[in-house]
Amino acid sequence: MMRSTTTSSKTKNTLTRIGSVLFWLLVWEVAARAIGEEIILVSPVRVITNLSHMVVTAPFWSAVGFSFLRIAGGFFLATILGMILAALAYVATPVRILLSPLMKAIKAIPVASFIILVLLWVPSRNLSICISFLMVFPIIYTNVLEGLDATSAELIEMADLFRIPPAKRITSIYLSQVMPFFRSACSLGLGLAWKSGIAAEVIGIPVGSMGENLYQAKVFLDTPDLFSWTLVIVLVSVLFEHVVLALIDRAVQALERA
Repeated sequence: MMRSTTTSSKTKNTLTRIGSVLFWLLVWEVAARAIGEEIILVSPVRVITNLSHMVVTAPFWSAVGFSFLRIAGGFFLATILGMILAALAYVATPVRILLSPLMKAIKAIPVASFIILVLLWVPSRNLSICISFLMVFPIIYTNVLEGLDATSAELIEMADLFRIPPAKRITSIYLSQVMPFFRSACSLGLGLAWKSGIAAEVIGIPVGSMGENLYQAKVFLDTPDLFSWTLVIVLVSVLFEHVVLALIDRAVQALERA
């Protein structure tokens, strides 16, 4: 009975989400028809038609792969380094004090300033890696460190009392405490990685990237292309976020079963 109620609730939520998407698509279509100027607002039907022509071309998939590899690479580098440095800062106060001004500076500096500055140091084709890394790194570091700080003192005392080995402490105590903070950081960081990474490509204009295609669409006032590439970026970003968060959830479940 409970399973039937849960399934019914999930079905209702899914239908509600689909209905809300269809509602906003309808609003978009009505607004496009009311304006009647494709250069200002293109209709969703025109965007989907334009996108169907784009996806069968090799340059489209090449641009998607180019941007995805670099933005995902920046995200994963930031995740790995953020976790390592958070662990070091947790066990060594000098490391925490040393990194504190750096984290505050990275958080305070505008993305546009970073993009222009990094363009002086690295080729534009690698700009999105650096920018997505810089945007995600302080989020991962801060959240993981916060999770470590929130670890129950009673659990640590118990581990000391029973002389639990370090490896067992990490898997049984620290990881279970940190994972909710880490998941929240990843959810926030994934969105920022894509926004900042694509913004960097639009400014740096690396050849063969999604950002370059967005820039070209703006220069030539190609509104259907502009909307189509924006839709692709949103879809790839959302899909990537779902995959990463699903992997984290599976890791959490595996830890709980261990």
